[in-house]
Parts: sequence; C-alpha cells; structure tokens
Amino acid sequence: MNFTRWSARLPGTQRRAAARTESPDRRGEGSVPAARAERSADDETAVPAVDELPARDVLDRVPALVALVHGPDHHIGYVNDAYTAAFGARPTGTPARDALPELAELGLLPLLDQVLRSGKPRTLKSRKAVDGRSYTFTCTPVAEDGDRDAGVLVFATDVTDHAEAAERLRASERRQRETAVTLQRSLLPQELEQPDDLRIAATYQPGGTEAAVGGDWYDVITLGGGRTALVIGDVMGRGVRAAAVMGQLRTAVRAYARLDLPPHEVLQLLDGLAAEIDANQIATCVYAVHDPNEGRLVYASAGHLPILVRDENGTVSRTDEPNGPPLGTGGWMHASGSIALGPGSTAVLYTDGLVERRDADLDEGIAKLAGALAGATGTPQVVCDRLVRSAGVTADHDDDVAVLVLQHPARTGPDGDLFRNAALELLGGVEAAPRARAFASGVLTSWRFPAELHDLGVLATSELVANSLQHGTPPMRLRLRRTDRRLIVEVTDGDDHLPRRRRAEPGDESGRGIAIVATIASSWGCRRTPGGGKAVWCEFVLPANRP
Repeated sequence: MNFTRWSARLPGTQRRAAARTESPDRRGEGSVPAARAERSADDETAVPAVDELPARDVLDRVPALVALVHGPDHHIGYVNDAYTAAFGARPTGTPARDALPELAELGLLPLLDQVLRSGKPRTLKSRKAVDGRSYTFTCTPVAEDGDRDAGVLVFATDVTDHAEAAERLRASERRQRETAVTLQRSLLPQELEQPDDLRIAATYQPGGTEAAVGGDWYDVITLGGGRTALVIGDVMGRGVRAAAVMGQLRTAVRAYARLDLPPHEVLQLLDGLAAEIDANQIATCVYAVHDPNEGRLVYASAGHLPILVRDENGTVSRTDEPNGPPLGTGGWMHASGSIALGPGSTAVLYTDGLVERRDADLDEGIAKLAGALAGATGTPQVVCDRLVRSAGVTADHDDDVAVLVLQHPARTGPDGDLFRNAALELLGGVEAAPRARAFASGVLTSWRFPAELHDLGVLATSELVANSLQHGTPPMRLRLRRTDRRLIVEVTDGDDHLPRRRRAEPGDESGRGIAIVATIASSWGCRRTPGGGKAVWCEFVLPANRP
C-alpha cells in the first residue's frame, strides 16, 4: 500500500498542500501563510515545517496506538510501533476481522463500518482491551465518501490510569451508599409494633442512584391505654449524615412519645432538638395518635405531606391543615388537627419519594396516590405494595420512599365480642367508689374473665376512682375496655395535675393507691386530655397472651 498516498488524505493535508502551491500574488492580506522553515537569529539551522515532516515517522513515534484500515473489509494498511508493542505484529493487507481480534472483541468493527459509511469520526470511550489496559478509541475517515479505497484511521489513547481512578471512585461511592443503606435500615424498626386495635404494615425503598440514600423513617409506638402513636419523617439531604440525623430524631420521638404529650407538643420538642443536632439540616415529620375510643386520628405536621384516609365506603380524604414549617427552622408554634378514622378505615402516611416527580406537579402525585388508595383493598401489606407499584417505584428510583399503612378493622361476630367497651359517669360523694366497684365487678363478670383477673380489675378500679375522687375535679368518668389481648381500666377527671408514684411512709394514711396499681397491673400511665383534665389508666395482659 502506498502510505504517502494515504497520508495525503489525512484531514487538513489537502488544504495545506493547496496553500503551499498558491502564488503570493493571489493571497489576501488576511490569509494565514503555510508553515514554513524559519531561521533563528542565533541558529542558522533550518527548522522543518509541519507539512514537511514524514507522516509515517510521526505516527511511528506517537505513544498512542494507531492503525490504518481501508476498504469495506477494513484491510490493514498500517499499525504503528505502539500498537505492535501492545498487541503484537499485524500483517498488512489482512482483513481486520481476522488480523485485529482485539478490536473485534471490543465491538469496534461495526463502528468502523459506520465511520466508513457516514464519513464522520466516532469515539468509543474507555474500553478495556485484552492486554488489560483501557483505551479510548477515535475512528476518523481518511478519504472522501464513495472512494473505493476509503479508509479509517484508528487512534487509541491509553486511559488506564483515569479508568482505574474512576473505578476506585465508583467503588468508594458504592461503599458509602451501602454504609448509608445499612445504617438507615438498622435505625428503622426491625419489627413493627402491632397494636390491639390497628393492623399496620410499612415499607422502605432506598433510592437507586449512588447518592440517593436519604433520611426517610417511620415508627409505630404503643402508648398504652389502647392508644397508638404513628410517625413518619424525611431528613433533607443524602448519605450517612442524613441517616444519622434520622436515627437521632427517631430515638427522640420514641422518648417524647412516652410522655404521652399532644402531637403538636411532641413536634415542638423535636423542632428544638433538630436545630441542636445540626442547624443546617431540616426535616419534615408527621406525628399522629390514634385512640380507638374516639375513632379519630389526632395529628400534627411539620412541613410534611398530608395523610390520606379512605373510609369504609371507599371515599378518600386528606389532611390539609394545620401544617407548620419543617423541623429545625424554629420560631413556630405547631398545632394539632384531627381526621376521622373509624372502623373499616385505612390511613396512609408517606414521604415525598412516593409522589414527587420532576416532570409533574406535587398535587398531581398526591391525587394519583389518592386514586390508587380508593381502589386498594386487602391487608395493610397488600395495600402498601399496591401503592408503591402504582407510583412506579422501582429498584432504580431516584429518591427514598417510605410508606406506612394502618387499618382500623371493623370487627363483627365472634371477633367483635373480643373488643368491648363499658363506661360509667362518676358523681361525687361517698357512694361513687362503691358504685364504681359494683359496676366494674358486673362488667368483668359478664366478660367472663377468670376470678383472679376479675379481682385485680376491681381492685385497680377502686384505687383509680378513689385517687380521682380525692385529687381530681368533676366531671369524672370510669371506662373499661377489653381487647383480644388485654383489659384496660381508665378514669378521667377535670384536674390537670398528673399523679406520680411515690413511696408512702408507714404512718401515712394515703399515697399508696398508684403504687398498688403499678404493682398489680402490667403497666399504667397518665396523660392530659385535650379539653383539659387528665386520664389515668392501667392495663392487664390477658392470661392467654402472657409471655
């Protein structure tokens, strides 16, 4: 093959040759003269112009790999010394499919065909060859379209160091993501608490991109007395830091929940804590409390998405107000709201990864989720999975997703007999305590409790009522509730002072009531009620459910 002929067809060669033959008279004043030999004032040796350098000598000394092929079968016309050193000698005139197997394994032959047809250069970035090195291949046409001797110049640059550095960076990012996911999952509940009156399921799906692991979390907290706290939140940001902040907030929520405060007061405490943890990190959160006696979900929101509730008829409603700013912003007084959650209802708490899309409005995503909830039936886990699928969440989703589904089942028949309520309005006077004991004894007998549990329930009722009569104010009320797992005794009155357990001295005539209740009951507690006053309760685990 005539290499001089091929080198003359390299890009720019013909234009430079024409410039050299152009007469000085025909050049314009603004034209750029061709490169030419120049003499230095200090050195009489002529410096060769670029156009006068032999192309083959240049390519032979280039450290990059160079190969020249021609024709539809890409017959080898030339390989430089660097190519030979990397892959061995290659016979000229042989088709590339046979003589250049390293290019065939990289899938470069179809690219050569494309370059030959289009007459446009193409690049294949960072491919690992059989010699273990990584190269970026640039294929450039070296003749006009339609020429039967048209060819392609293959230029391969060694980018092994860059490729290895990029792989180390990707490996580091993968390890960081795995660490964040592991931390995130370890901080989430390993097993959800299952209250007596609710059925609950949840799911967490980490983001699919390497930087998308965030601080989404959820929790279910049994408060006692039949009440349940539910929380879901989202820490802004990504990576291990967001997961760590999430873990601190979740721990704080569980601690504050034990105080049995109203939802807005819990968020108020969390707001101050979030600012102390990291002033530059904010989080959204919804904290809700379900009381089966009230049939409502009392909630407070800190910049989070609305709760969706589907009633027993399939109608979906959403909580809109009140909604304060995210946690960590400070200077805001949160407020509590409520939404009906009666028997047969389903509620969904979720994070923005489920409904937020870059190409759609957020309200559209919430409306779509509400439509999916309206038609979702089955167990909470089935509903949870269906909502995630309907939102198009996959393994490569670009944001974290957390979903918490709770159902308040409508119980009828034998199952309904296991969930009963009885209440008595207590009037002041010496006859209130005997009436309360008689009422409790009759109710517990009708519920067919064993004699030991019957006596313990009557004793707890007597002590709680006596404590309320001595320290509380009207109106006073006794409520007995049984579930399939426990007996709950609760007394409410109009005084805000919360009782505490204390050690009574031998000579004291009072102060032993709460201590007695705490000794005989499985657990006890007290809380302030929304309309003023307090509620004091205790509960007994039914014998079949004792560990």
